[in-house]
Amino acid sequence: MMNKPAIPEAENLDTNQCWQLLRSVSVGRLAVWAADHPDIFPINYKVDHGTLVFRTGEGTKLHAALGATPVAVEADGVDSDTGVAWSVVVKGTAESIKLTQEVLDTVGLLLFPWQAGRKDHFVRIIPTSMTGRRFKVTPPLTWWSPLDDATRASLE
Repeated sequence: MMNKPAIPEAENLDTNQCWQLLRSVSVGRLAVWAADHPDIFPINYKVDHGTLVFRTGEGTKLHAALGATPVAVEADGVDSDTGVAWSVVVKGTAESIKLTQEVLDTVGLLLFPWQAGRKDHFVRIIPTSMTGRRFKVTPPLTWWSPLDDATRASLE
């Protein structure tokens, strides 16, 4: 009988921990329903009073985000010194920021797009749910699956 190393449990994060982690990075992935298929777009965002805000230009991302279907944003990170990683998923609805005062407040977030071009649409993600996990990254030499044994046998 082979001894398999114990797999550390993932820690489920509470809402406050999720918000703290979301504030620590500025890039995530926006998942939307575009026409007849799911699509994912990288976004840089800011946390603003319990919501996420991003800027974008005219196009598929904007129209899909503002459609009738809910959206999701996923962000993650890893501490290379400790090997601890995390992932947060925010699900909710997106709305266009149009009121002059709200746009001015959002500009104050110093939200600068990474890609050049006209990004004059501000979008706010209003969460309906949020989940997060933190876990220790497993060293590659300890990864195992049933296919590993089959691969090893064919090489012998």
